[in-house]
Amino acid sequence: MTESSTAAARGCPVVHDETKPEPAPFPGLFARFDGYRDHNSSVLWSTDAQGYWIFTDHTTILEGLRQTDLWSSKVITVTDPEPRMLWIPVMLDAPEHVRWRNLLAAWFTPRRVKSMADEHRRLAVDVVAGIADRGRCDVVSDFARVYPSTIFLSLMGMPQSMLGQFYEWEHDLLHLTPAEDPGNERRNAAGGRIQKYFRELLAERRAEADAEAADIVRAALSWEFDGRPVDDADLLNCLLLLFMAGLDTVANELAFALHHLATHPADRERCVANPELWPVLVEEVLRVYPSVQTARKATRDAEFAGVQVRKGDMALFPLAAAGRDPKVFADSLRVDLDRPASEGRHLTFGSGPHHCLGAHLARQEMVLALQEWHRRIPTYRLHETPLLEGAQVWGLTGLELQW
Repeated sequence: MTESSTAAARGCPVVHDETKPEPAPFPGLFARFDGYRDHNSSVLWSTDAQGYWIFTDHTTILEGLRQTDLWSSKVITVTDPEPRMLWIPVMLDAPEHVRWRNLLAAWFTPRRVKSMADEHRRLAVDVVAGIADRGRCDVVSDFARVYPSTIFLSLMGMPQSMLGQFYEWEHDLLHLTPAEDPGNERRNAAGGRIQKYFRELLAERRAEADAEAADIVRAALSWEFDGRPVDDADLLNCLLLLFMAGLDTVANELAFALHHLATHPADRERCVANPELWPVLVEEVLRVYPSVQTARKATRDAEFAGVQVRKGDMALFPLAAAGRDPKVFADSLRVDLDRPASEGRHLTFGSGPHHCLGAHLARQEMVLALQEWHRRIPTYRLHETPLLEGAQVWGLTGLELQW
């Protein structure tokens, strides 16, 4: 540790874990973060990378996500305090963040999402039909990725035929281990390739300028701030963010849900017999197994959670720690189909101004996907314990099920 990081760590326990270890058997990182509570402190200091704070309870994480004047979203990866890429709008603070969010909000309203439900259900039926007669599959590659990604590509106006290539880029951008990419060269190269693709796609859309704005990329060409077109560089960074969110987060949560149901047959049987429980199951899986573990950067010196934070300090706000906090959720590590709503709300979609715009869409996708899977495949079992990987975003590398 440097002299400054040693000084910053005073007043709280210190941990030496890597933020992004090699993939490990599930529950892996979830269990490790649960263990942070053994320190009996709402804040820890990690010696990983340049050093950073880790906040470990629901109340502190909620406060930090809402205290945007102290914790800036301009940095969201805890080991990368000076990022080369700007993901819009998630890496913007007010007022810029609000302007971009307003541009995107119309595509993700509850009413618009609900209007797409029949189409999304038909897609789920088709994807499950292509799997059901096999007797086994890798849920991650054959279902959890394919279903939400197909919806995302349609929403964006991007070709389904390129899905394999998109996954390769997304993997290099979000899922490489430090050993695989010690200097972030592959990660940055993947970001560049994605931006190149969108640059070419925007040029194609401009050549079709008279066409109806039926997808986000086409609509983006007309976006303006104060009467002036949005800068192309900023537009590319926005599309890059949508690309990552659309291909990764719902896929991770669907895989977590099917892993839980494969290993907890009583919950599966209850949901199959009582379809009104699927939304409850989805909320509990989101709470117990959040895939996103976000970070922030301090804008100034301040006291927060009982420690002295310095301007420029990085901090991890792990949503897994918030959702699994036993002080807020009784028997917090258990998916409970009878959990009372009065216990509180999970933070898996964030809180404050950066609450996830796609939350309604994600919930609908998960409920419909699970309903249609279980109409065709109501009984199945886990083939082997899957591996969990991740840093900022956690997910299963694969999930083999048999039926």
